[in-house]
Amino acid sequence: MHPIIALWSHPRSMSTAMERVMRERGDLDCAHEPFMYDYYVNRKVREMPHFDVQPGHPVAYQDIRNTLIHRAETRPVFFKDMSYYVMPHILADQAFQGRLINCFLIRNPMASIPSYFKLDAEVTQEEIGLEAQWRHYSALKAAGQVPVVIEAETVRQDTRAALANMWDRIGLPFSEAAFDWQDEKPTDWQQVDGWHGDVSASKSIRPLTLADISEQERMFFALARREPKAQTYLEHHLPYYLRLKGAALE
Repeated sequence: MHPIIALWSHPRSMSTAMERVMRERGDLDCAHEPFMYDYYVNRKVREMPHFDVQPGHPVAYQDIRNTLIHRAETRPVFFKDMSYYVMPHILADQAFQGRLINCFLIRNPMASIPSYFKLDAEVTQEEIGLEAQWRHYSALKAAGQVPVVIEAETVRQDTRAALANMWDRIGLPFSEAAFDWQDEKPTDWQQVDGWHGDVSASKSIRPLTLADISEQERMFFALARREPKAQTYLEHHLPYYLRLKGAALE
């Protein structure tokens, strides 16, 4: 059996760009948010906009995890997903947890929250995602695992160094091919095409500038004036973000 690497993210955390890097390595069988089918299709927690449900995709948690385990019989598997899709029931699935190499990706919620609101103004507090990540991470640590935490901002500051550090921690060799993105976007991104326009058209992860940070703050405060719940969401999730940030790779 080959390893299964899980990147647990929160929405608009640059997770799709990270997935693109992992796909371009060429040595991993990659899956794009397979557990969103359990959350949005099977359990119908709410309706996800810009989601073109693919016929034949497994929708129940048990079937999705079994599919990932089956794929790992052939080659190493990588998938990125959201912790809130699978919490808390994944914690009772010791067999699956024992198969996973767990990584967590975080981004400053002052940047991720406005990015989500642009695509879905009905976003719920749970879907901001950082609380579920922290609870997921904490449960894994309590069980004796040491998940890797990586910040989107660190990746943007020095992509090669950040990814090399992450890969070293999870036992993957460095791959220069990962930074040479090809023209074709992955076919399984089509099911959520409306969410990934920027990264689909990109050739690499763009460096973070001070102007970017200033614009993110401006956009958040402009949003909070129009949508007061954005401020409520920030205040709720910021402590969880800061706790995860304290555990992140430098």
